[in-house]
Amino acid sequence: MKIVGRSVSKGWLAVLLGIVAMSVMGLSYPYDGETFALGGDGALWANVAWMITATIFVLMMTPGLSFFYGGMVRKKNVISTMLQSFIVMGFVSVLWVVVGFSLTFGSDIGHVIGNPAEFFMFKNVGVSNVTGNGTPTEIGMAVTTIPLVLFALFQMKFAIITPSLITGAFAERVHFTGYLLFMMLWTLIVYCPLAHCTWHPDGLFGMLHVHDYAGGIVVHAASGVAALAGAMFLGRRHNKRGESNRPANVPFVLLGAALLWLGWFGFNGGSSLAADGIAISAFLNTNTAAATAMVTWVTLDAVRGRKPSAMGAAIGAVVGLVAITPMAGWVSVGQSIFISFVITVCCNMAVSWKSYSRMLDDALDVFPTHGLGGIIGTVLTGVFAYDYFAAEDPEMISRWMFFINHILVIVGVFIYTFVLSYGLYWLTDKIIPMRVSSSNEDEGLDASQHGEFYDPDGTHELPSDEEWFKGIEEN
Repeated sequence: MKIVGRSVSKGWLAVLLGIVAMSVMGLSYPYDGETFALGGDGALWANVAWMITATIFVLMMTPGLSFFYGGMVRKKNVISTMLQSFIVMGFVSVLWVVVGFSLTFGSDIGHVIGNPAEFFMFKNVGVSNVTGNGTPTEIGMAVTTIPLVLFALFQMKFAIITPSLITGAFAERVHFTGYLLFMMLWTLIVYCPLAHCTWHPDGLFGMLHVHDYAGGIVVHAASGVAALAGAMFLGRRHNKRGESNRPANVPFVLLGAALLWLGWFGFNGGSSLAADGIAISAFLNTNTAAATAMVTWVTLDAVRGRKPSAMGAAIGAVVGLVAITPMAGWVSVGQSIFISFVITVCCNMAVSWKSYSRMLDDALDVFPTHGLGGIIGTVLTGVFAYDYFAAEDPEMISRWMFFINHILVIVGVFIYTFVLSYGLYWLTDKIIPMRVSSSNEDEGLDASQHGEFYDPDGTHELPSDEEWFKGIEEN
């Protein structure tokens, strides 16, 4: 199809028509002042203020991740890698408002999914803690102490960063439009059911006394397993003879790690859903775990005879943040040191295992860090979080069953996520090829997919406008 003399992708035209349809549909949901009329005491306002702040911090993690990943790839793929994280903030935000929140936290259907119609287009999602039928809302780990719309916004940021994490596994070789389609399907079909099972009060995992404080299962294990499936499906990157695989910008990696560390205080501290002692405990444990892991990772590298590196320090800190996420508010600071140390050793060994890189090309080691960290963290939650829940529930199951259930659930999550993710890669590939051509990959995704160039030295000869637009039309 041609518009103003230029060919236009039918896929992008469909996206545009979808945006038009949603925009027109939005007119049927007029502003309701009562929905946003909030009164309350000082404690309520303290919770609101903290959760707004925490929500901002969590959103900041996604641009942080884009710097973290973007600095690790080759110079010809920096912009495309960063954009794959950044663009999710737009697509998933809209998807979450339209149906994602309702699928995750709407009225329970079979303990695995929410009613998609209940909060469609954020209907009845305001500042009062009521559901569509007017009953009090119990969402997450406790009765909400914040407005429902604020809870929905906080959870939106989790839904945004989770598919962003997957991109590191298939960096430098994925077709941008294919990635967008996969990411939206994955959010609806994999993320929303897992989040419902974990954080909805009637979810399957909660019924089994399996708990995930801030995303060890939902965010890190799920994204890591999906990354593993993606690396297997897409195959290895092409390397031209003599081409260097050195990271394009290590300072970007440090900046990204710093933003992730800072944002994680909202990620874990905000998951208490209140300005309370659990938030403070999570804050303390988050910082301690990141620090312990960073020191451990650098030390392990040095013991092997490697030089202490900025990359190692950044990766270690992020692994520590992943490690403590499943139980951040439910363990002591001493336990957080032990937990982060054990998981960091395991992840460092996995990344260093040469056979792994020979088997498949997980470009930025997403599974050995996020995936393995989330899996082991969930298992250790079954060990260390029992005392917290036993004190809260006098009818708690035995310590042994608590532990076994966490193992059974994480095994089930691994199988579910891998099978569905691989299936979605296959389905997406039938609609839009997931992998770029060899020539486009050799050229680099910045130029071949986006017509842009990361050229900090000013040495790249930019194409003419005609060459630029021709390249975009061909891809």
